Amino acid sequence: MIAPMSFDFSQVTAPFRMQPGLRRLAPGAAQLSPLPPGSPAFAEKLAVLQRHAEQALIARDGFDAQPALLALARQACVDCPGAIRLDGAELHSPALGLHVQLDRGELHGEAIHHADAAATLQGLPPPWRAAGLLSLALHADFAVVDGTRGTLPWMAVCLPSHWDPVEKVGRHFTEVHAPVADNATLLAAGAHLMGLVCETQRWERFVWTLTPNPAYDHHPRRRVPTAWPAEARAVAACAHLRTERQTFIPLPEHRQAVFTIHVEVQPLAQVLTRADEAQRLHDALASMSDAVLAYRGLTAARPALLHWLAARAAQPA
Repeated sequence: MIAPMSFDFSQVTAPFRMQPGLRRLAPGAAQLSPLPPGSPAFAEKLAVLQRHAEQALIARDGFDAQPALLALARQACVDCPGAIRLDGAELHSPALGLHVQLDRGELHGEAIHHADAAATLQGLPPPWRAAGLLSLALHADFAVVDGTRGTLPWMAVCLPSHWDPVEKVGRHFTEVHAPVADNATLLAAGAHLMGLVCETQRWERFVWTLTPNPAYDHHPRRRVPTAWPAEARAVAACAHLRTERQTFIPLPEHRQAVFTIHVEVQPLAQVLTRADEAQRLHDALASMSDAVLAYRGLTAARPALLHWLAARAAQPA
């Protein structure tokens, strides 16, 4: 049985706008969750680290990621202590039976529970093994925000949503978001946002789209875009809701933040359990501009999706 999606449908609004949408995290709210080794997301992350680590683990030359890795590990110990333990500079994953030195990258395992994960992490360059272990122990992907330069100097992103981390690392916020449709509001707020998330307050935002592709990994060089069916009746049947919960773990003393990206993908018909949720999606999709529809690959599918969502919204509770 698939676990319920953690997506907050109150974040689906109409008219739809590409905007920052940041909201404050309540004190004590979790930002990270464990990644079960038997889950589809784990399998996809492991495959990326086995075959395409150079596309997922990337940093600007000379960037020191140790403070960010330590902050991420400490947050994981608070949010999901069963997934990560930190003993000095040694990072432990009980589920994998592995531990790695944060500073030196030495990998060990007295009782290894996942041989493929152990071999994959051992095959990474030592400076990247801690990031690899965190990637397999936690559901989210990660990037570091440099609030002074307005850039993303470091990334451990295995499950991107139709973007290539290699093309984004070290780039300024405006360059990173230049391809986004209807991006004027987002770009105008960029400098303020990059500084804001590096202060003491913790923030989150939600991103969503509809897709016929159930995979977690949507890297443009690893996944050919999946076309929507030509037959209207088949569109809703293959539709999936793809969401991202994005949060920021601040390192104000370094003017940095760890940007976390938790991707979930589930069949749309399974996710929608209430009429008001279907109505929210209907109204947001109906209000999307042509540019946003094209950017998200929804132009051809929208009529059929709107028809299905309207019918779902009209069903009695």
